[in-house]
Amino acid sequence: MKYTTLPNTDIKVSKICLGTMTFGQQNSEAEGHSQMDYAFENGVNFFDTAEMYSVPASKETYGNTEKIIGTWLKKSGKREEIVLASKIAGPNPNFTYMRDTIDFSAESLNYALDNSLKRLQTDYLDVYQLHWPERKNNCFGQRGFKVQDDSWEDNIHQVLETLDGFVKEGKIKHIGLSNENPWGIMRFLEESKYKNLARIKTVQNPYSLLNRLFEVGTSEICMRENVGLLAYSPLAFGVLSGKFLTGESHPNARIKLFPQYTRYNSEQCTQATMLYNEIAKKNGLTLTELSLAFVEQQPFVSSTIIGATTLKQLKENIDTIKVSLSEDILAEINKVQAIIPDPAP
Repeated sequence: MKYTTLPNTDIKVSKICLGTMTFGQQNSEAEGHSQMDYAFENGVNFFDTAEMYSVPASKETYGNTEKIIGTWLKKSGKREEIVLASKIAGPNPNFTYMRDTIDFSAESLNYALDNSLKRLQTDYLDVYQLHWPERKNNCFGQRGFKVQDDSWEDNIHQVLETLDGFVKEGKIKHIGLSNENPWGIMRFLEESKYKNLARIKTVQNPYSLLNRLFEVGTSEICMRENVGLLAYSPLAFGVLSGKFLTGESHPNARIKLFPQYTRYNSEQCTQATMLYNEIAKKNGLTLTELSLAFVEQQPFVSSTIIGATTLKQLKENIDTIKVSLSEDILAEINKVQAIIPDPAP
């Protein structure tokens, strides 16, 4: 395994992070524990979760993933050996079962964090993240910025004051953002800099061969401001494993079980995936190796969040840490990006 230090911290994390959103729906508690055991035994010390998991979110499965991680922590006794990150969900009219108000008010932040800690059976989180902004913006697949009616008023100072209080209490060590855009990242950095409040250390956004939008603007912020990307969906819901190019049905695949997730289903995604698969085969690699190695070796990526439903998939994903792409392979990848840029924003 390879390791790095989260920006502006003394926390050493594996370059591969285990994503857990399948625990509690696609994966049972026993399967989740097996994944965590295998990942830890193979050098992964970084686990990411969220209050809303498992995914897709529902009242019936709310908090299941954190509960499964919590029982693993209690059973294994390895809390001090792992880096644990979770998130509070932002506004969503479908999430009223989570708490009375789905926002980042002090009341909501306190309620969400305390309940996450209880489910996880721990006294603190290493990284606590805002899962997506309160304001309306173009995350989750929208191209460009759409001007919309938005009742949100800038409350970044109040949010940071509350999070800063958690840090001082010892409930969290560091804070991060997720599904955030350049304006939001800089707004948080600006407020913490001039008001001496907790500073964001990470941003968790999608990044893959099918979605390289992070490179436009946001990567420069991360490099210049020393913020680390925690890259999620690096295999684009399994599309970049190449399994959908074989003609097999894969009825248990995420995009088959949950057809509402259409981000990676377009004709352009399929065309680009086929071209990337040709590059992989030409260079003696699997498409999974090509796809994950590309993400893992980007200088602005602190850790790549992988997810799996089987130990076989997990092993293949973790083993990609040994793969390094040459400049020639990267040039071939960039030729495809130039022809079919970011088909899954």
